[in-house]
Amino acid sequence: MSDIPATSIQFSKDKAAPVVRVRGYWASVWQRLRYDYVTLFCLAVIILIVLSAIFAPWLAPMDPLKSSMAFRLKPIGYRNFMLGTDEQGRDMLSRLLYGGRVSLIMGILPVGLATVIGGLLGIVAGYYGGKVNMVIMRTMDVFFAFPSVLLAVAISGSLGGGVTNQLLTLTVVLLPPLCRVAETATSQVRSMDFVDAARASGASTVSILFTHVLVNVMSPVLVYASTLVSVSIILASGLSFLGLGVSPPTADWGLMLSTLRQSIYVQPLVSALPGVAILITSIVFNLVSDGLRQAMDVKS
Repeated sequence: MSDIPATSIQFSKDKAAPVVRVRGYWASVWQRLRYDYVTLFCLAVIILIVLSAIFAPWLAPMDPLKSSMAFRLKPIGYRNFMLGTDEQGRDMLSRLLYGGRVSLIMGILPVGLATVIGGLLGIVAGYYGGKVNMVIMRTMDVFFAFPSVLLAVAISGSLGGGVTNQLLTLTVVLLPPLCRVAETATSQVRSMDFVDAARASGASTVSILFTHVLVNVMSPVLVYASTLVSVSIILASGLSFLGLGVSPPTADWGLMLSTLRQSIYVQPLVSALPGVAILITSIVFNLVSDGLRQAMDVKS
């Protein structure tokens, strides 16, 4: 030991081990999202659409319900009408801003309700299996037997129009696919080692479901739910277009598209504005859901 320099011994004692920082799951998701410029741009567009709908009373230049036959079907940029007027002389910009409120509510709220209800049903069915799984999933299969549009028209036609009935209709239509995704993910998670270890340690069923299963099932369910927002907006607009949604004179993109379809040969650009709003909103929600799916994929 005397042949070894003291400085060498001192260096080996004082040398600190490298600090390894482990990034959490959600931090990793954000790290991937921050370099996905397409997703970030679409997310900014969604935020802009949501803010314009929230602050519609302050952004709208005119009353969306005020009509004037003297200014009926005016083109884009006519006087104070930045986006023209509809078949009753109402300002299109104001109606588009207010219509975004109804369309966004019908796009986001039914998906949220269906995610909570369908997610819980799917987790229970996937975890318990057996007869519980059979009863829940066979009930969902009954709804799967009908196309979503046909099912939405049938339910809405039986319940009648209105915001509440339309909300209930969309929730029922979106419930089966979300329940199926949650059930499939839960069936895979329940057989994993950490769930068996928690069960062997004496943890209660509720604790296992909310502490271990829900955390691992939440990611695929949320990703799939984000893809259904655009579907819900299109279905809600379709119901309003058919007269099964909100009632006039409420501003709604689908209803506006329906009332303007006869004016397409007079003012084609003005008549296409509600359809363009539906198209842009659906596309940005789809692109954000794709980016979210890639960012939340652990294998990537």
